[in-house]
Amino acid sequence: MHAAVIVFPGSNCDRDLAVALERAGARVSMVWHKDTSLPEGVDLIGVPGGFSFGDYLRCGAIAANSPICRSVVAHADKGGYVLGVCNGFQILTETGLLPGVLLRNSALKYVCKPVELRVETAASAYTAGYSAGDVVTFPIAHHDGNYHTDPETLRALNAEDRVAFRYVDNPNGSVEDIAGIVSENRRVLGMMPHPERMAEPAHGGTDGAAMFAGLVDQMANA
Repeated sequence: MHAAVIVFPGSNCDRDLAVALERAGARVSMVWHKDTSLPEGVDLIGVPGGFSFGDYLRCGAIAANSPICRSVVAHADKGGYVLGVCNGFQILTETGLLPGVLLRNSALKYVCKPVELRVETAASAYTAGYSAGDVVTFPIAHHDGNYHTDPETLRALNAEDRVAFRYVDNPNGSVEDIAGIVSENRRVLGMMPHPERMAEPAHGGTDGAAMFAGLVDQMANA
């Protein structure tokens, strides 16, 4: 599997995401935000966490209008896989690849700590390494992770089994404890917690490793 990790000014989890993918067996290319095209043969695009463009204007809004994001949207529109983590999730909602918005945390404070998540569905390449109902621990590190959407979209997310993860103990006020969602074709995932920061023993846990290993395995056998 060939993955491309996008790098924006202010990204700080791009290397973490690349290392997690490489350890799972993927070949990874780093792509600068001013590039206008992706490397040939890319299967997965990773949009990493951080503070793209300093979170000015609105988290992810400037990054979503960068040259490379036109190629990210085109890749997704053709059925390609896209993973957005933390700021990457914010960017994916700003591009319209995922519905909803990420608002300021309900306590109006930046939150950085490990949290427990419940895997809501195993029916995606991203969650195939888990079973529905599994509880995993990933770190969070965000100020604007409070996921909200309109009632109609929320009903669709639930009816179509598109909620990937929920918080066991909601840290930010997200509607229905939602921590991550997938697109209608299940090939785009956005999530606020960081699986790449819990992917090897040195991190203090390996719950995130199953996501990357399952993803590489699913795509290798697709």
